[in-house]
Amino acid sequence: MLASLFVVILGKLLNTNCQSILGRPEVIGPSEALLKSVVDIKCQLKIYPENETILLQLFKEDNHDKLLGEYTSLNGEIAIIPMVIKLYHEGSLECVAKAQNNSNIEPTVSYTHYLKVVEPVKGAGIDVRSGPVDFFEGKTLDLHCDVIAGNHVSYKWLQNSHPVTQSPLHCVADGHLLMYRTTSKDSGSYMCVATNHFNKTDIFTSNSSEVMITVKVSTPDISFTVLKEDSHNYSAEVTCQSTKGTPPVTFSLYNRTESVANITIERSIATFKVPLVLGQHLGWLQCQANNGDHIEFSQWIPLEVVPVGGPVTIHYDYDVGENYDVVGLRFYCKAAKGSLPRYQWFLNKTLLRDRGTFYYAVNQPPEQSILLLSVGRSSAGTYHCEVADSFDNTSSISSNAMYLDKEVLNRLPVLMVAVVFGCFTFLVVLVSICCLVGAMYSEFRSPVFIRCSYLLIAIRFHPFFTLVAGRSQTLFSPQASQTSVEEWPEIVKEKKKALEDKPVEGP
Repeated sequence: MLASLFVVILGKLLNTNCQSILGRPEVIGPSEALLKSVVDIKCQLKIYPENETILLQLFKEDNHDKLLGEYTSLNGEIAIIPMVIKLYHEGSLECVAKAQNNSNIEPTVSYTHYLKVVEPVKGAGIDVRSGPVDFFEGKTLDLHCDVIAGNHVSYKWLQNSHPVTQSPLHCVADGHLLMYRTTSKDSGSYMCVATNHFNKTDIFTSNSSEVMITVKVSTPDISFTVLKEDSHNYSAEVTCQSTKGTPPVTFSLYNRTESVANITIERSIATFKVPLVLGQHLGWLQCQANNGDHIEFSQWIPLEVVPVGGPVTIHYDYDVGENYDVVGLRFYCKAAKGSLPRYQWFLNKTLLRDRGTFYYAVNQPPEQSILLLSVGRSSAGTYHCEVADSFDNTSSISSNAMYLDKEVLNRLPVLMVAVVFGCFTFLVVLVSICCLVGAMYSEFRSPVFIRCSYLLIAIRFHPFFTLVAGRSQTLFSPQASQTSVEEWPEIVKEKKKALEDKPVEGP
């Protein structure tokens, strides 16, 4: 009897606790919604206690101070909460379920449901943030695409109806277009196209009005070349060039205050021909460029051509490798005078081109020409250079010839070998006498004798002495020349041990 009563009471308690538990609600709704549209968000509670009124409330995650909607469920029906979509509705939504009249039942919170709010784009326009739409080349162009309305927008930029592609000098990011070091190619009409999507089916697009960008003419460059008309008549072909700017351009050539000539062309380069006398200073020339927006001036250059004249000198320097052998060589050739020299290098009277298997010619007119060589069997021979005027190759001036091979470069002079060996021989004799005196008047194991022995070995195996010996190939064997400085302590240690092991005789 008591057992049956206990079971009945326990069953009622368990039934009461189960009925007092709220399940986790679930938010059901679209993942995207258009701004100002009406959307129904559903909040469903599958497990709920009987005879309890359940309040279902809709909030943004982590913002329960602002109620988005609520619904009172009497018999467990699904809550339908209509909303007029606004921009602040975008984010993670969650539903909170709580018993309205029973504080003993703990509220529960649903998993979040993300809602994306799309506002159709409209009112695209270009803001030129870098300043005026007409400017000189080399400056940075900064364009920004602004929209009156719209979010989740992607942008595309067009120049003269063609897409602007990303490059090191053209940065396209979001609604920005940054163009560094602008040139005449950057002139033209620019438009931005703003686009966003709803459910990947509805596409909203807004095109800005076109903005005309003009990169104006820059400082022109001036240079000239010499033309040979016949054996006595020459002329200068003057080039005026503005590589960056919007044509048409009017180029004018001035000799100080006098106008020599002018021309208007659709290209950014013009040429003028003026008389020339070699060896005479005929004044100063300047180019002026005008495309209607601005006038720019080149630097002044002298109209003077000095013919090539001698003497032509040649010299060299070199690089050495790990074994002190010459591995690289540089020949230098220079004419005493000449405004427009042309340098040519010869090996055994054969013309060398600009680049070969073992050489490379670097011309630096009018200063000099450099011939870079790798020293080896193929580079052996007699070298010389010839200099002529670049506009007249009928005559040239030659330098002295220089013979080159690896053995000659790496051979030490006889006088140097004699001096070095004489000095080392003197040191060896001097230190030997010192050691002999120390051996006669003191014990072999004395510090004086040991220091003398170490000094004698150090002199014998000094790297420079070994180098001279190896180059001369007469005084030392190959095995001796390979002894390194790191071996000196071991040699001295062995010498010292031998002296200590030897018995010392009494007086």
